Amino acid sequence: MLRRPPLLRSTTTDRRRFLEGSLMVAAALPALGRAGFAQAGQVSVYNWDTYIGETTIADFSEATGIAVRYDLYASNDELFAKLREGNPGYDVIFPTSDYVERMIVADMLLPLDHTKIENVANIDPAFADPAFDPGLAHSMPYFWGTVGVGYRMSAGNPKAWADLFEDEAYAGRISLLNSVDTIISTLKYLGHSLNTRDPAQIREAADRLIEIKPRVKTFAPDTGQDLLISGEVDACLEYNGDILQVMEEDDDLNYVVPREGAILWADNMCIPRGGPNPENAHAFINFILEPEVHGAIAEYIRYPCPNAAALDYIPEADRTNPALYPPREVLERCEVYVYKGEEVESLYQDALTRVLAA
Repeated sequence: MLRRPPLLRSTTTDRRRFLEGSLMVAAALPALGRAGFAQAGQVSVYNWDTYIGETTIADFSEATGIAVRYDLYASNDELFAKLREGNPGYDVIFPTSDYVERMIVADMLLPLDHTKIENVANIDPAFADPAFDPGLAHSMPYFWGTVGVGYRMSAGNPKAWADLFEDEAYAGRISLLNSVDTIISTLKYLGHSLNTRDPAQIREAADRLIEIKPRVKTFAPDTGQDLLISGEVDACLEYNGDILQVMEEDDDLNYVVPREGAILWADNMCIPRGGPNPENAHAFINFILEPEVHGAIAEYIRYPCPNAAALDYIPEADRTNPALYPPREVLERCEVYVYKGEEVESLYQDALTRVLAA
């Protein structure tokens, strides 16, 4: 297997499509308050859309006797805002790595008891001591990936960010994310670090996006993959897993990490303070880290798995797919987005607002 450098942070937003099965599980459970969950032997899970296996929830309940309430959120900002106001009763959440750090700083996460998560031993050493949470004190890695370019091969073969932003073949046929990830990717295109704290460089990225905005068909809320497969665009800024899903439906679609590098991100399982069932939360996290369970989820949702033991349960075609598991030389050109404090983060958000309003 590939050994990757210690990762991981990001500012990902909506990046998964609707998962009907998960909502069916949630709908089948009674609507209970916090005390009800604590008394009924349940666990309340708050996760992204389309980010669990077809039978994972049912399998967990069968194995443990613990019922699952399963709710969905669309962005890290939504998750953070809801928990910051006071935990309404969630036991397990899945923040992206920079938000893990942000929540640690805000004292929103419980320290994990590793004696209750014996499957931590299955985690790839590359993910076992991330800078945002040394020693995995508050988080366990779930899935990771890149933010690059999905494209229609019959329309071109982009290899660099300049191909997306400058090639006339894509004029009016591009979708970008309506998130800070677009500002970050533009910084890479301009030759800057995507973690720059320099206000002038952040302004430069916004200025460049405003300049090329007439070439962009839309700034999409993580629907670039749908626009691509429908033929409305020929290239889009998107998360690798989303593009891999539609690549299965159309042989003309592909995904590339531009030669300058791109964003590396990871999502993580955490236990928020104030949840009613921390014991059941530890059991849920430990179950996910079972090699066969984690591998089955990875095969279904098509995102790279940080569980070394789970790779034996992932098809070889996926493990050797460079769009899914990029080779080391590609990853070395990428950067992990770090939390830089609220003052600097607001500069990125202000830059995005200015671009969208232009």
